[in-house]
Amino acid sequence: MSRFASYAEALDFMYKQLPMFQNIGKAAFKKDLTNTLLLLNRLGNPHLNRKWIHVAGTNGKGSVSSMLSATLSAHGYKTGLYTSPHLVDFRERIRIDGQCVSEQRVLDFLELVYDDIIEIQPSFFEITVAMAFYHFAKENVDYGVIEVGLGGRLDSTNVISPILSVITNIGWDHMDMLGNTLSAIAQEKAGIIKDKIPVALGPMSEEPHSTILAIAQQRQARVYEDLPVDIGLSKSLSLHGDYQRENLQTFTCALEALKDLWIPIKRSKVLDGLFNIARYTGLRGRWELLQSSPLIVADTAHNEPGVVATMLQLIRRINEQPSGAKLHLVWGMVSDKDRKKILGLLPTNATYYFCKPSVFRGFDAALLRDEALEMGLVGHTYDSVLRAYEAAKIAAEENDIIYVGGSTFVVGDLLSSLTKEN
Repeated sequence: MSRFASYAEALDFMYKQLPMFQNIGKAAFKKDLTNTLLLLNRLGNPHLNRKWIHVAGTNGKGSVSSMLSATLSAHGYKTGLYTSPHLVDFRERIRIDGQCVSEQRVLDFLELVYDDIIEIQPSFFEITVAMAFYHFAKENVDYGVIEVGLGGRLDSTNVISPILSVITNIGWDHMDMLGNTLSAIAQEKAGIIKDKIPVALGPMSEEPHSTILAIAQQRQARVYEDLPVDIGLSKSLSLHGDYQRENLQTFTCALEALKDLWIPIKRSKVLDGLFNIARYTGLRGRWELLQSSPLIVADTAHNEPGVVATMLQLIRRINEQPSGAKLHLVWGMVSDKDRKKILGLLPTNATYYFCKPSVFRGFDAALLRDEALEMGLVGHTYDSVLRAYEAAKIAAEENDIIYVGGSTFVVGDLLSSLTKEN
């Protein structure tokens, strides 16, 4: 007899009964791989004997994972892609050639492992990781691109033996869990480097770079880095963020490593994958253009290096607009971020529409407004992301720019609302 009356009920079981990082934060972070391995063992170890590419980093890992997945799909390989968190639909986390895992597969999986979940008590993330490997094995993917959730060494995804490890960059984020120096954070990220398995590195500062190089040398892992980017790749990539230049650098290094692994790579197929990245992977929320007049942009940047990059591009864009154009920022955050540091990166010559993302960790909009005011940021509060967005649209004139961000969950809330409207 079925334990769940519907897919929605099964999702509710995952969300409400099990620890979930996006809801409770640090308390959901498990500092070992025991539960993941136990659950996978009950499933027949679907993570073994597959060709995985493992991607870690502070920012850019979702974009680089999608670039790699789209490239492999464009070559005709059946390619699995695991990313987190999702923006609108849980099933976004697990895709094959851009197609989300079916509701029925999610439901069947939870029915299958229900007793094991009750016994092992894995976290939400541990369950989704096991579900991804189970789905990819069932569908017999040729390759799987696996994005690390948090850190690397102790992340639930770090149970695989990849053909290639990729580390995008190292910056300040999750210091309470990963360490309070860039070297310590780098050491956690470098936990995905395996003995004699190549690793592709993105641009990063000297401190984390030297830490990662030392670990790679210790593990006899060949390092790919600092390779020139084919200008055709830059022209073909259909992602608009300036920060994608850095991600293309990382992708270029990973591509060279794949060639050395004797995986046939054709330039025309790479260009196709990058141009059609949304179709091949479903990637959203990376400097996503929602409207052209006024220009409306949504971006999931939520930590210090990510916000620095997006604000630089935002200021450049507003300076390119006709004289008198104004900035409008729909802004929300979660409670466990260093809000003072991040708010200090935002432009003071903008109007703010403060809101609380709908996740449990969402930070109160009124308190956020008060903290922002201390940094010279002025605006009003709204009881939902959608209402803040609608207020910004009413206030904005044709040449103005509206930016929606501050948290992945702010962007997710907006895209979810807009999807329902359509």
